[in-house]
Amino acid sequence: MRALTVNEVPSVPAVAEVDSPRPEAGELLVKVAVSSVNGFDAATAAGYLQGMMEHRFPLVIGKDFAGTVEALGEGAEGFAVGDQVFGVVMKPSLGTGSLAEYVTVPAAYGVAHVPAGLDVKDAGALGLAGTAAFDSLSALNVAKDETVLVSGATGGVGALAVQLAAVAGARVIATARPGAETDFVTSLTDADIQVVDFTGDLAAQVRALAPEGVDTAVHLAGDGVQLAGLLKPGGRIASTVGLTQEAVTADVTVHGVMADANAQTLSTLAGKAASGALRVPVTATYPLEQAADAFAAFGAGALGKIAVVCS
Repeated sequence: MRALTVNEVPSVPAVAEVDSPRPEAGELLVKVAVSSVNGFDAATAAGYLQGMMEHRFPLVIGKDFAGTVEALGEGAEGFAVGDQVFGVVMKPSLGTGSLAEYVTVPAAYGVAHVPAGLDVKDAGALGLAGTAAFDSLSALNVAKDETVLVSGATGGVGALAVQLAAVAGARVIATARPGAETDFVTSLTDADIQVVDFTGDLAAQVRALAPEGVDTAVHLAGDGVQLAGLLKPGGRIASTVGLTQEAVTADVTVHGVMADANAQTLSTLAGKAASGALRVPVTATYPLEQAADAFAAFGAGALGKIAVVCS
């Protein structure tokens, strides 16, 4: 099969021919229709996960997938051949990724059915970013009318977090550069999103909008300590990028977030997307043959999500 691979890390991924995976016990073989590019994929290729997870070469890049169940390994339950599924590749090792024509995934974790009304392109770009956004908002337990500062709002996770916060009835302040980035963020939802320019005096802009500080913050990019300093006493910050409680003052709470792509969360996100309550922010689509270009576009700071059509 064709797949986006690396033969060592760090290295630049390229499309190559590799052996198709076979489902082991408890696994599904999925023919991938659509995948997408995530920060995890970039970190893998850059070698940042060496020593943290086993790497099996040639290593196929990719976490997100949507497609059709082609075969079931022994004991795999809950799915049948022909089912439309999506999710996140959740394995203890790196090697069998989803930026490929086929992928194997555990039937018990990281996969859910695609509901009626959810486009396969959206499903293939929803899993990891959606889960990270959902888990961040869940950790913060955002209440109606609370203020949420989303730092990194132009990326896939941030664009979904902005929408989920708005759905929760929160007042959203999002970071973006003026121009196309701001237009992108404000177009995500009908709610009134207030945008601050992170290239300027971020603290002054946020204080002008929330003089007493914000209630909560989602830290996806930028200086987490600075963001924590913009919280009210008793405020909460969720970080996907390593901010710790020890780094901030004692009067705010840090929630470290690692996306948990369980079936319940995936199904909840898919339901919201199918109903129109959540828009998967796909801004560009590439064929698998050009997956390396999609990867480069992601690294250059593309807005929202980049989808890759694999079959």
